[in-house]
Amino acid sequence: MPGRQSFPAFSPERFAPTRQRPLRAKARVLEHLADIQPHRHDWAQLVFSMTGAVRVNTMAATYIVPPSRAVWIPPGLVHAVTAIEQCDLRTLYLGPELLAGEAWQVGRVLEVSPLLRELVLALPALPDPTPPETAEDAERRCSIERLVLVELQRARPLALGVALPQDARLRRLCKAMLDEPGRHTGLDEWAREAGASPRTLSRLFREQLGTSFAQWRSQLLLAHALTLAARGRPMSHIATELGYASASAFTAMVTRTVGMPPSRFFERA
Repeated sequence: MPGRQSFPAFSPERFAPTRQRPLRAKARVLEHLADIQPHRHDWAQLVFSMTGAVRVNTMAATYIVPPSRAVWIPPGLVHAVTAIEQCDLRTLYLGPELLAGEAWQVGRVLEVSPLLRELVLALPALPDPTPPETAEDAERRCSIERLVLVELQRARPLALGVALPQDARLRRLCKAMLDEPGRHTGLDEWAREAGASPRTLSRLFREQLGTSFAQWRSQLLLAHALTLAARGRPMSHIATELGYASASAFTAMVTRTVGMPPSRFFERA
């Protein structure tokens, strides 16, 4: 893409929040299916993409988010990031004292307001200012950082996470479904691929995730559908990519799952 800017892959430690800089911004371009391997750090993180969808995995859940949505990662939580498509990734690193309430101690998806998006773009995205900041630059940056915190506290949480099991066999199956949600539609096909009986997998879904296979798969498909809708894909294309025989069958699943048709759900979500 002409004019596209690429960013070097700086180590997170070079962006570690300090008393002088408790909030740091980082930017990089991730190619399609590029991975940031599992890791953890002592500071909180907000990760989102200006363009392209990303998937953030933790031990407990996976979050599939299009632009205008972000994943909040509390301090100490092991996480990995995968680019579902090429994306212009933005990351905020925050000292744990900045947002220390109970709600900030768990991972979740947050809405990114147009103002928050522009504020993040305005923050320096290099480990060290070059040339060094002037007093005026530092005052402007501190003002932007204060507004970022205000917008984060106002950000609406969204239920876009998909829970992941601890059982190794079921976790492998769930990850395969995350990678190719439309490859099979029913539990029998996935069970044959996993080398387990449908009854065993059905029991594991209930025990490990507190839900049925069909309910879990519906949540997964909704998350994937949201990223496709954000790219402007027509409903018929979304239905086909997710393994539905028709747009009407996909519409029925969404309406049954969230109580509203896809057009209204995508607009709200």
